[in-house]
Amino acid sequence: MQPTMGEATQSDVGSLLRKIPAVDELLAAPRIQGLLMAHPRWAVLEAVRQVVAERRQRVLRGGMTREAGEAMLAPDAIAEAVAHRTAEKAGPSFLPVINATGVVLHTNLGRAPLAPAALQAIQATAAGYGNLELDLATGDRGSRQAHVESLLTALTGAEAALVVNNNAAAVLLAINTFANGKEIVVSRGQLVEIGDSFRIPDVMVRAGGRLREVGTTNRTHLRDYEEAIGPEAAMILRVHRSNFQILGFTADVELSELVALGGRRNLLLMDDLGSGALLDLSLLGLRKEPLAADAIRAGADLVTFSGDKLLGGPQAGILVGRRDLLVRARTNPLARTVRIDKLSLAALEATLRLYREPERALREIPILRMLGLAAAAIGERAEMLAQELRPAAPGTTITIEDETSEVGGGALPLQAIPTRVLALRPAHRSAAEVEARLRRGRPPVLVRIKGDRVLLDLRTVETGDEAALLQALREALCGRSGGIA
Repeated sequence: MQPTMGEATQSDVGSLLRKIPAVDELLAAPRIQGLLMAHPRWAVLEAVRQVVAERRQRVLRGGMTREAGEAMLAPDAIAEAVAHRTAEKAGPSFLPVINATGVVLHTNLGRAPLAPAALQAIQATAAGYGNLELDLATGDRGSRQAHVESLLTALTGAEAALVVNNNAAAVLLAINTFANGKEIVVSRGQLVEIGDSFRIPDVMVRAGGRLREVGTTNRTHLRDYEEAIGPEAAMILRVHRSNFQILGFTADVELSELVALGGRRNLLLMDDLGSGALLDLSLLGLRKEPLAADAIRAGADLVTFSGDKLLGGPQAGILVGRRDLLVRARTNPLARTVRIDKLSLAALEATLRLYREPERALREIPILRMLGLAAAAIGERAEMLAQELRPAAPGTTITIEDETSEVGGGALPLQAIPTRVLALRPAHRSAAEVEARLRRGRPPVLVRIKGDRVLLDLRTVETGDEAALLQALREALCGRSGGIA
């Protein structure tokens, strides 16, 4: 096959291959020597080898002009690629990012950022020893649960509490403790799939429970539960549909009715709330979510929920309910395998203490503060950023537009929160290219794309990150394109 117009010939390919420097030659180059002084030798060496190998493969694949090949193999371009790759290798893989998506509980970005009090608790705990499982009053061995149990019982009205490492673990522990080998009666419309394709029904089965599904996807009645309960039943489970909604011709059974049925048939009633709100979110103008305290008042025997969603704390799974049940759950051998670690425990305790003063919680817990921000205030911040950016990005159309933020994290589906966004229509690059440059930058910046525009929602950007965000935007919109492998 003949090369197309401008495409490198076989002779050109050979010439380009000869231009690829050897590894030793690159290591001796002045800029690479500078990298060796600033970074570990192994990181620079691996970066050099990878960049050389990638350039060789790119030439062998063909399909580019001789001019493009020579530009790719220019010493400055190779050195820039090695520097970029070295920085990636020498630094951590788990990086802080600027979340400008407007998704408050972004699962891929770690869900809830922590309150300053929680960060201080983590630092103090990580820096030395602590009374994790020591009763300082008696000198005897204590329980790590003691640091949060009284807070949780005060906030929910439950008799007792137990904390594990996530809510799926809380559900698994409860079912294995109270329904192992027994039937769990649950509505078909509540069999949810959570993140990364994990399904709560699968967790229940792995825990030893046998599901007895009742009703239909959209309608379940009390009689469906009554007719399904047999001698093998041990538990009625209600699962809050925190990450989706069923609209239209629907019917559900009230929690109070299920509690009464459980009492009549001597079955436990467990309410899996998932998202874990401890405050009435209507205070923030959002749709009301069920609270653990409401479920306990309604008579639920066990309630489970997450620590890192609407609660705004670290990853944790929380069980509250009857004391006798929580004692049994604690003695289950599985409790050891899913226990919470000391850093998460310290952060959770600090976060729960904020909830003892609800006004302080609304002010200091980041996700509650973000959810409560008014669109007008966000728009003012966006306009100030736009004024700073316009002189540095000539040709880019920069506007402030009405949009919506999301709660995210599998909480409050379909809840659109009015916001105002910074909208960028780049002059010399596509929106996709600008998004990729922002995402690959340092710090990485996550944004949305809508049509030919890049959208940034400052609802999820802390004011202290605005200077870094502005610099990242300048580089993504105006920085040179070449050199990064």
